[in-house]
Order: sequence, then structure tokens, then C-alpha cells
Amino acid sequence: MAESGLDKRYVEFKENWATLSIYERFEQVIALLVTWLVALIIVIAAWELAKQVVVLIGSGVLDPLDYQSFQMIFGEIMIVLIALEFKHSIIRVATQRRSIIQVRTVLLIALLAVSRKFIILDNEATPAHIFALAAVVVSLAAAYWLVRDRDLRQEVRREA
Repeated sequence: MAESGLDKRYVEFKENWATLSIYERFEQVIALLVTWLVALIIVIAAWELAKQVVVLIGSGVLDPLDYQSFQMIFGEIMIVLIALEFKHSIIRVATQRRSIIQVRTVLLIALLAVSRKFIILDNEATPAHIFALAAVVVSLAAAYWLVRDRDLRQEVRREA
């Protein structure tokens, strides 16, 4: 039977623990604590989202063609997705010997947050506001591409 990803990460975590300094162990414990707290927030957010959808369906108010309902529901879904990505990045820190700040992950989460903002835009958004958000998306995407490209080049050098 194949080993699951979680089992593999746990084995890596145990193997790395013995080689860590006291401060690195402290970082790992804090990362795990934050992971559990974020997981709790995700569960609560998903529960609240499910309750809202059930109430809207039960009251017959949920109309997929009504843009306000659509914006509200998908805005909340994006919040859960952003939190999941954030938790995933913390788990990566806790299971591997990487630094706490991962630029690629921060840029990806920022892109998700701006995408959420586009989804929940209301009719009163000005062209300047939309242009500013678009400029932020292009800037974040360019930064992500540059960081990813640099990381790929470093991996190729390590393998060579």
C-alpha cells in the first residue's frame, strides 16, 4: 500500500526534528500551532458558508442569476480558499527545513485576495478603481513569474 502524503510529511518532520537547533524547533512548534489555528478558522468559515447557503436555499432566496448572491457566496468561497493556501504554506514550513517567509506563497495568496476583490466588486466601482486592481494583478503576476523563474534556475543548478 502506498504511503500517503501526510504520512510522508510526518516521517520527514520526525527525521528533521533531531537535526534542528533549539530556535528551529521553536519555529517548528509555532508553525504547527499556527497551522492548527488556521485550520480551525477554515472549519469555522466553511461551516458559516454552508449555513448561509442552506439558509438561502431553504428560504428560496438563492438565485444564481442574482449577482449580489453570487458575489457574496463566491467571495466567501475565496476566503476559504485563501485560508487553505495559507495553511498549506505553513504546513510546508513545518514539514520541511525552509524559512518561514516564502515569497512565492505570499504572492500567490495576494493574487487570490485581489481575485476575490474582483469577484465581489459592486456596481459603484469606478474605472480608476478597476484599473488600479488590474495594475496590482499584473504587478503581482510579474513578480510571481520572476520569483518562480529564479527558483527554477536555482533548482536546475542544484541538479547539475
